[in-house]
Amino acid sequence: MKIFVNAQQHDIMGQTLAVALTELGLDSPAIATALNGSFVPRQNRETTSLAAGDRLEVLAPMQGG
Repeated sequence: MKIFVNAQQHDIMGQTLAVALTELGLDSPAIATALNGSFVPRQNRETTSLAAGDRLEVLAPMQGG
């Protein structure tokens, strides 16, 4: 199915957020996720279903100073 990840279209096989993140290589425990504009806590990723056209935002902390 086609979803948008950080505004770029991706074709994925996973049906849940957790599986899709692994498939996309974005399975770091230090990321934050939002699906269609709503924050998804880490503990809910296994049960959060995806649908074609969903918009996923993945944010990772940045170091600097």
